Amino acid sequence: AGTGEKGLEDALTTCSHLATELNTPINSILPFSTGVILEHLPMEKLLAGLAPAVKRLDANSWKSAAWAIMTTDIAPKAYATSVTVESKDIQITGISKGAGMIHPNMATMLGFIATDAAISQPILDAINKQIADLSFNCISVDGDTSTNDSFIIMATGKANNVEIASEEDPAYQDIFNALLETAQYLAKAIVRDGEGATKFITVNVKGATSNAEAKAIGYAIAKSPLVKTAMFASDPNLGRVLAAIGYASRDCKSLEDLNVDDIQLYFGDVLVAENGGRAVSYTEEAGQAIMDNSEIDISVVLNRGNDKATIWSCDFSYDYVRINAEYRT
Repeated sequence: AGTGEKGLEDALTTCSHLATELNTPINSILPFSTGVILEHLPMEKLLAGLAPAVKRLDANSWKSAAWAIMTTDIAPKAYATSVTVESKDIQITGISKGAGMIHPNMATMLGFIATDAAISQPILDAINKQIADLSFNCISVDGDTSTNDSFIIMATGKANNVEIASEEDPAYQDIFNALLETAQYLAKAIVRDGEGATKFITVNVKGATSNAEAKAIGYAIAKSPLVKTAMFASDPNLGRVLAAIGYASRDCKSLEDLNVDDIQLYFGDVLVAENGGRAVSYTEEAGQAIMDNSEIDISVVLNRGNDKATIWSCDFSYDYVRINAEYRT
């Protein structure tokens, strides 16, 4: 990002060299990259690495590919599953990378999923968008959106099964569910590997009048520095979560008439707030017991509609500041 005409030339040069190595048309090559904004890629090293990489191409190299795309990631992220369609096993494998600058619309991440199912291009396009909105567009590490990101699904058709050409096809839902399972695992793996993260947080918002409402509240909680630092400290600071719910109307105007008296807030299975105040049954000990866990569920029940959303996030630790302070040095 921000590399001007030379950056475009570098991308095209990369595609041209790889097309030559693979003996394939240049328009069949797609370039993907993340990195320091305004910094050019080390083209001499990159181009020198293409031929050795091509020689090492192998059907079992998913793990190596997962390692290769890492930046500030601590661990590679990969997932595989299968589904049986008309007595044939359909394989689905995916890898992703990302740890910081993570927030929709997507993030500083790369995600690649491949399946040997036969799926028509229009249906695959639709599936890709739906799955992105239910996975990689539901995660937030630090609230910072990206300048560079990519998520693609490839369907090779090599399983020789009947092509899925519409949502009404019998195998559609099973394959969609398996692709979604893969994407959500990879998306959540990014959050678990969030820069300096010590806690994995699931924010469930229910009873909204629209998915947009539910997501706006989920994002407000997930990206709040005050909520995230409280989570790191294992501090059941209820007010920080409630405050985030309150200002979510900045991003979703329909929430301007939200009645706080109707809201129920849960930490895990513990009701912590209702009727506009602290729940009568709540005790600090019960809240603390939830906050001491490494995985924390926050549930917000709005009681104003039937839509819902789930957002995955993590805490802010001292290491998040250290990693980003040292990122270029």
